[in-house]
Amino acid sequence: MSIFKKLGSNTSVGYSAAILSGSFFASAILGLLRDRLLAANFGLTSGTLDAYWAAFSIPDMLYFFLVTGALSVSFIPVFVDRMQSNNKKSAWELSSSVINLMALVTLASSILIFIFAGPLISLIAPGFEGERHDLAVALMRIVAVNPFVFSISTVLGAMQQASNRFFFFAVSPIVYNLGIIIGIIGLAPRLGIVGVALGVALGSVLQLIMHLIGMFGLGFDYQPRIYWKNKGFRNVFSLLLPRSLDQGIDAVNSMVERFIASFLGFGAIATYQYALNLHNQPIILIGVAISTAAFPSITKRAAGNRVDLFKQEVKDVLGVILWFALPAAAIAFLLRGYLVRLYIGQGNEMVADALAWFTLAIIFRALFHTLTRAYYAQRDTKTPLMISIVAIGLNIALAFMFVDWFENSISGLAAAQSVVAVIEVSLLIYILHRRLKGVITWKLIYAGFRILLATAAMSITTYIMVRYIFPLQALDVGFFTLAPKFLAILAVSGVVYILAGYILKLKEPTMVINSLKKWLFKPLSTKYFQ
Repeated sequence: MSIFKKLGSNTSVGYSAAILSGSFFASAILGLLRDRLLAANFGLTSGTLDAYWAAFSIPDMLYFFLVTGALSVSFIPVFVDRMQSNNKKSAWELSSSVINLMALVTLASSILIFIFAGPLISLIAPGFEGERHDLAVALMRIVAVNPFVFSISTVLGAMQQASNRFFFFAVSPIVYNLGIIIGIIGLAPRLGIVGVALGVALGSVLQLIMHLIGMFGLGFDYQPRIYWKNKGFRNVFSLLLPRSLDQGIDAVNSMVERFIASFLGFGAIATYQYALNLHNQPIILIGVAISTAAFPSITKRAAGNRVDLFKQEVKDVLGVILWFALPAAAIAFLLRGYLVRLYIGQGNEMVADALAWFTLAIIFRALFHTLTRAYYAQRDTKTPLMISIVAIGLNIALAFMFVDWFENSISGLAAAQSVVAVIEVSLLIYILHRRLKGVITWKLIYAGFRILLATAAMSITTYIMVRYIFPLQALDVGFFTLAPKFLAILAVSGVVYILAGYILKLKEPTMVINSLKKWLFKPLSTKYFQ
């Protein structure tokens, strides 16, 4: 077996989650390094990074509308059905058709973005004038290639996910960030922020290459045509439209937030983006990684006749996500000063305040990814769409209102996101519980309460350490100054959390401690003494 076949071989849900979490963690570290280098080279308040982030608005919206999770969650269930019924011919026709149609649509859209970049920047960031507007236009024309390249990458990645082959899918975000870092270090000194945009284009191409390598051994028979009569192809697009609208609405919300921030002064867009990126990291590492790994398994449960097994699968995943998300949100709140200085390289009160208001969003957005996939596994993309329309409409209204209440601060945008995340997840849980009659049980609620108690014990420990043992000083800057203190606080807090959960008889810490006990007290083999 070749190395590519070995790395791309089928994996269990647990192992897949470990691969994805590990790769997402590595990607997150590179993403944080990328953003720190951007802040160091261009500054948050110069306006240059405002133009950089604004340039992504329309390409990102196009990507969210047409590709991203929309394609994955509509494509994977249909592809799995074809593969499980051993109808590979139909599966390859479906895959070829989706790749070709997505490539054609996104290529045409990317060309239009390139041509009309000027009016588009005026529309999404009317607060930009002169040089900042022109710079955003130039950057948008470069990153306009992303939707086209990403559309092909996403289909290939979805095929690998559906086949439980996660390695190259997991590595691709890492090489994407590496491409951007190459742009910052190698091209930006000569080309400025334009060099970074070229690094973005390079990263998207590198990501596509990784997905192509991941296809080795899958036996994909690509055909350069669209099979309009393929039932699976038609089925995918009947599921795709509602999910695409759902994802696209989220992108519209991001555009509105940047629209508002463009009037809040130089650096407001960049500052908000940095707080948003920090809050996104635990959501990606926990909610996205676990739910992505579990989605093929949840889909198979939904396709079977055992509703009880499907419900149990969803409850198990929700419990695991809650176990990780609650302490992650507490850490983000209590250690936000440390996190901001490690992330940006210096203190920034606006980013720290916004991150504090994002705390609830971290918990509920992590849960959101599993809940929506529970609907998609049942081939229901309309219910999440309807809820998202309500949620995004509310978020836009609250964003305008809260920015005014917070005296033109980006914290108002973060607070609006947290409020809406709670409402959106509550609606998803309520409808799913009514539909399946028993997703949310007293057993799950009791487990959640014990997780909350363990988080409270950890939070008290974290607060004591931050307040009295390792207080953050004004001169505490630099990675090697902050990292040892931060890691010490994190280690002690983690031990307290696991021990508290073990005392409260939660299954997750019990499994961790039992594994440690087996490893620490495992008898040595006599062969070492012979």
